[in-house]
Amino acid sequence: MPTPVTIIGAGLGGLTLARVLHVHGIPVTVYEAESSPTARTQGGMLDIHGYNGQLALEAADLMDEFRGIILEGRQAMRVFDPDGTLLHEMADDGTGARPEVQRGELRQILLDSLPAGTVRWGHKVSGTRTLGGGRHEVTFADGATVVTNLLVGADGAWSRVRPLLSAATPAYVGQSVVDTYLFDADNRHPVAAKAVGDGALIAPTPGKEIFAHREKGDTLHAYIGLFEPLDWFDAIDFADAAAATARIAQEFDGWAPELTALITDTDVPPVLRPLYALPAEHRWDRTPGVTLLGDAAHLTAPNGEGANLAMYDGAELGKAIAAHPDGIEPALAAYEQAMFARGGEPVTFEGVELHGMDSEDNTAQAMLKMLSELGRQAT
Repeated sequence: MPTPVTIIGAGLGGLTLARVLHVHGIPVTVYEAESSPTARTQGGMLDIHGYNGQLALEAADLMDEFRGIILEGRQAMRVFDPDGTLLHEMADDGTGARPEVQRGELRQILLDSLPAGTVRWGHKVSGTRTLGGGRHEVTFADGATVVTNLLVGADGAWSRVRPLLSAATPAYVGQSVVDTYLFDADNRHPVAAKAVGDGALIAPTPGKEIFAHREKGDTLHAYIGLFEPLDWFDAIDFADAAAATARIAQEFDGWAPELTALITDTDVPPVLRPLYALPAEHRWDRTPGVTLLGDAAHLTAPNGEGANLAMYDGAELGKAIAAHPDGIEPALAAYEQAMFARGGEPVTFEGVELHGMDSEDNTAQAMLKMLSELGRQAT
């Protein structure tokens, strides 16, 4: 017998949708490829915005739980030139407009809000197909299948649901990020810890940048951005942690030691993360019984909005479904129309348009200009 709503992917977007449906008394099942909630670490810090992510949490009736995991003071920011000159320091303004939380803790409050058994772990999707009448069949790697009246792809960049709607595939954006972590930073890495301060550090230049965040537990998490083709990274043996670290650090030769320490002093092997995106105007024709949310629908290079938009998508889809109890198609049509419009908006930070790392405007001075514009908007 077909299930009412099937979500593929237990990320933030899929879980927000599941929670909003649960709030409205609508049965839902989430299938996730990972074997358990703790099968892998869930990334770093997220700033959850008042105009989308927090609205999603309000729809999910989880704002109290969300406030309980906010890391106070982490909205602070320091902007450096590569020579180590501190050009700007912005304190956490205490407004809570973009509070910082750990992604893993945010995911956990969503998981804890769902009835036991809602998420089916260890279900990797191997294929999907249309059966007609708005029904779809999902096949899992172990050969099991499920038929559903509504299939939602919340399964990220390499979605197995997307081919039901679109032939689009993500393309490399020309940029990759290398992750590093420095633990017990104030004691073991005091120079880097002082540079990062209480919140975030950014040192941008055209084609490369260093961004770091102070996470929970006195941990510094750095993102080393480089605008290079994939074959450039393929030439680096990331299985040899020391060699890979040295090669990445070489690209920042001459930068201040308090900045390069975020590369050279890593306590874990550096992790390469190539960045991909779907076409900016990714759309599909309304197809009965199936839709997408989050990165499965509108993957972009990281811009501070991805998790927020995925959660907002999930909440808006859940509300649309609840508002159309007599038919799912009007709900999907309304949701997709609004979601497509959101996906076509320029990448901004509080309304100020951002430049890519490959841009000649990716400089500390340009960052200061942007922060100044934000200050004028706030007054």
